[in-house]
Amino acid sequence: MCRPPSEGFALGPLRQRGPDPLRPPFRPGGVGVRGAGHEARSPMPAARLPAAPPAARGGLQLPKGCGSRRAGGLASCPAREPMEGAEEGAAVRCPVCLRELPGALINSHLDRCLQAGQGDAERGCSPPPKKPRLAAAVPSGETPSAAAPVFSLFHKSRGGGGQSPGAPGEKPEEGGGGAALRGASLAQKLEGKPLADRLRPDTLRDYVGQERVLGAQTLLRSLLESHEIPSLILWGPPGCGKTTLAHIIANSSKKTGTRFVTLSATSAKTNDVRDVISQAQNEKRLFKRKTILFIDEIHRFNKSQQDTFLPHVECGTVTLIGATTENPSFQVNAALLSRCRVIVLEKLSVEAMEAILMRAVRSLGVQVLGKADQHDSSATGSSSESSEFPVYIEEKALSTLAYLCDGDARTGLNGLQLAVQARLAAGKTTPVSTAKGCSVDGVLITEEHVKEGLQRSHILYDRAGEEHYNCISALHKSMRGSDENASLYWLARMLEGGEDPLYVARRLVRFASEDIGLADPLALTQAVAAYQGCHFIGMPECEVILAQCVVYFARAPKSIEVYKAYNNVKECLRMHTGPLPPVPLHLRNAPTRLMKNLGYGKGYKYNPMYKEPVEQDYLPEELKGMDFFKEQKT
Repeated sequence: MCRPPSEGFALGPLRQRGPDPLRPPFRPGGVGVRGAGHEARSPMPAARLPAAPPAARGGLQLPKGCGSRRAGGLASCPAREPMEGAEEGAAVRCPVCLRELPGALINSHLDRCLQAGQGDAERGCSPPPKKPRLAAAVPSGETPSAAAPVFSLFHKSRGGGGQSPGAPGEKPEEGGGGAALRGASLAQKLEGKPLADRLRPDTLRDYVGQERVLGAQTLLRSLLESHEIPSLILWGPPGCGKTTLAHIIANSSKKTGTRFVTLSATSAKTNDVRDVISQAQNEKRLFKRKTILFIDEIHRFNKSQQDTFLPHVECGTVTLIGATTENPSFQVNAALLSRCRVIVLEKLSVEAMEAILMRAVRSLGVQVLGKADQHDSSATGSSSESSEFPVYIEEKALSTLAYLCDGDARTGLNGLQLAVQARLAAGKTTPVSTAKGCSVDGVLITEEHVKEGLQRSHILYDRAGEEHYNCISALHKSMRGSDENASLYWLARMLEGGEDPLYVARRLVRFASEDIGLADPLALTQAVAAYQGCHFIGMPECEVILAQCVVYFARAPKSIEVYKAYNNVKECLRMHTGPLPPVPLHLRNAPTRLMKNLGYGKGYKYNPMYKEPVEQDYLPEELKGMDFFKEQKT
């Protein structure tokens, strides 16, 4: 009888199924022994090797004389019993690494080989192409060739790095690595998000500008530092820091566990607002957790949508922070304004813009050339890749950009990003002489490159917003004050910002009678002619017509006699108590006999028929002696 099957060697994580009852178990030392009817076989169990012919895979076969394979186990095999002692000391070849080991050590060694091969696969090593099946087992005592390893799936990559010699992209580049890495890093920093969003500060310490509102010892800064956030309406021009301030509040709220929810009125609907408010109510009721709701462009919500916030801001369910570029007096409900504090943010100063741009330049690793540094602007240098050279920017270029962006930090940062990207893409270098006395080749960004990126001065003007009324008021007051230079400036600000020239012409017609009046009666004719000229030819040809009219009005004498007199009349009518006095009978027209019989027109003196002045009353009885051209007492 064959002895009971011994326990097979463990495969660790690679074992996927139990021993096959139809296959004889592996026994150490049982391979390579020649007995009655036995052949030399490889020690690899068939259950753990891919399907292959017996000569190639070395699977164990039942010797002749043993019973057939059955589900119940193996038939008796008396021929194997007397060979146990020989099996224990026989050498066995590992089917993975092809090393010959004593039979007593083959189990543990094979476990290590298989687990090492699995570790390579888990680390992401790609399997090699399928090898052709071996024609025969490697003879004992021979060392297999390293160029054609057996079972390469289980082999670690050799030669370092896991790539075959000569593979493309395998050999690391040498020489010039520092400059190339710096250039690659700069290109990566400029990819993806815009620079304005990438450099958005996270704390009040890094917030630049708005010293009047957020400076030291101010009320709002004290509230923000103590994490006591009231409901706010942030009103200011684009790029002044409204969204950034909300971003800082959001980061600060994380420390206190306050929820911060952001919505944009350009895309959010009333249902979105109601969902946020419902969640805020649950958070407050269940977890005593506050919710801050930030609404960007809140002026885009209509009056009924804004009314949705009223009861919840009133009872403290949500703390509302709204950002708008429009005047809240006209665009936000008065009831909502009474529940929020309006924070007015001004345009950033030139100094603040320079500080923001310098911070961006330092973060990008771009070097600033001062006035003492020189460069050859006529030289284009080499056409090599720009990433191999350092990047420089003139200090004057930063100052120019700070002026041209007109207090808009977003425009300034995006303009800087565009200028740097354009110069890197051009790949041209310029010899630069630094203050240290050394001359290097680098990518240089000049004032002309910055201007080219912006194309023109960034003019802040909104035809339907606050700036529209501010500029027309400035133009009107400049002409009234006889300042022809200021008048031309404000006219150009409006026209270059895209204002309708006919709107300006209509305002000039009004100015001709309101501020010049009888001092120069031809002013009204000049204004009407300017309006017709603008209507005929349009922009940009009509700009000089408006300029001529504006200068004429600024130089013309001024008189508001008619304007003031008419205002006195309106005031008299508003202040009159009781029914208005009737028209005197002698001033009434009498086209019919009945009206004549009623006294209409009786006693009227037709002035052209008299050579001398006619004494006749034209005002109602209650207003006799009234002089509207004199200063009225209020």
